[in-house]
Amino acid sequence: MSGVLFGVGLSAVISVSVCGIAWVLSKRSEMDREKNSPFECGFDPKKSARIPFSMRFFLLAVVFLIFDVEIALLLPLPFLMSSVYGVLGYYAGGSFLIVLIIGLVHEWREGSLDWIG
Repeated sequence: MSGVLFGVGLSAVISVSVCGIAWVLSKRSEMDREKNSPFECGFDPKKSARIPFSMRFFLLAVVFLIFDVEIALLLPLPFLMSSVYGVLGYYAGGSFLIVLIIGLVHEWREGSLDWIG
C-alpha cells in the first residue's frame, strides 16, 4: 500500500514540476510577436485582410493539386497493366500521361509555372 502511495505522490510531483517548467519557459516566448502571429501562405498577417491575393500563388497551388491527384491516379497503373487489362491498361495509362504532358506544356508556355517574372 505504501508503494502505491509513493508511486502516486512521485508521479504527482513529476507532473507538477514538468508543468511548472513548461509554464516558466513559455513566459519567455510571449515577448516575440512574430512567433505568436498566425502564418498564412501568401498573406502578411500584419496588414489588412481585404487586400487582393496573388493570382500566381493561386495558379501554382491549383497546378500542384492537379499534379498531386495525377500521382494518386498513376500509382495503381503498373498493377492494372500486369493483371486483367493487359494492353488496354497500356493504352489507358499512355493516353492519361499524354493528356497530363499536354497540360503541363500549356501551363509552361502560359507562364503559370514562373514564380518570378
